[in-house]
Amino acid sequence: MVSTCYHYGGRSFCSRRALESRAASRSIIMSEVSVIGLGEMGTALAAALVRHGKKVTVWNRSPEKAAALVAAGALLAPDSAAAIRASPVVILCVSNYAATRAILEPTDVSSGLPGKLVVQLSTGTPKEARELETWVQARSARYVDGAILAWPRQIGGADAVILVSGSAEAQAQGHSLLSLLAGGLTSMGPEVGASSSLFAAVLAYLAGRWIGLSHGALICEAEGLDVAAYGALLANLAPILGQDAKHMGDVIAKNAFTSPESTLRTAAGDISGLMRHSQEARINGEFPRFAADLFARAVRAGHGAEEHAAIIKVLRQA
Repeated sequence: MVSTCYHYGGRSFCSRRALESRAASRSIIMSEVSVIGLGEMGTALAAALVRHGKKVTVWNRSPEKAAALVAAGALLAPDSAAAIRASPVVILCVSNYAATRAILEPTDVSSGLPGKLVVQLSTGTPKEARELETWVQARSARYVDGAILAWPRQIGGADAVILVSGSAEAQAQGHSLLSLLAGGLTSMGPEVGASSSLFAAVLAYLAGRWIGLSHGALICEAEGLDVAAYGALLANLAPILGQDAKHMGDVIAKNAFTSPESTLRTAAGDISGLMRHSQEARINGEFPRFAADLFARAVRAGHGAEEHAAIIKVLRQA
């Protein structure tokens, strides 16, 4: 059946295919950017773009999560395919790369990708980023891989950092929008796995920090100390701890471990004291045992007189 409309006597008569075509065109919302995934972070991304006056289309598997955004001016797509077709730039912020692939791979969705810029802000590995870039480019679309180093409440502000990787053309296409999301928008260059690589490095630091902070809170609880005051003390120490992180990075980069202010052996003795305290206070000792074992191995390997950062010499032995 041909998609045709006839006009006779002031009335229009359309074929079924023409009517379906009209209905399909009405379902395609035209906007500047689509945001797919409305968890805490995805919602923050979409909200920041709306605040900046952008015409934003949103989609989420649970549409009720879009209610506040729609009230603020966002457009709700009926499905993921419509969200892709609505905008030249598509930002995905879902749980992981597998979830992203599950959204993009159906034919009705992937057929809308040619000419689009796909910005992936979900968490994943460098290998997943490289594989997704190849998949997206094979469908005649551009790809930027990004990593968010911020809390949702910081999105759209000067303190938020988003790392982005991908071709210069892809990054240029997305720059004006992404710069609205993070004052610290940082290009990691064309190697698309670079952003997720650095994110993984930061996450490794944070994981140790979160566990260490929580063990410290256990100590405070066991000894009757104020946990909130402990957190405030750490906040006051932030400048010193930041300087130490920079120093350790320089030491490792230059392989210059031999002029320590405090030796790895000293740290190993202190951490073994944490183990004893765990036993005496009858609190969980998993973290002190793990840390003490690593430092003891480094001392046995002959690195006791070196910088604390020489622990990396043990970690390099995969």
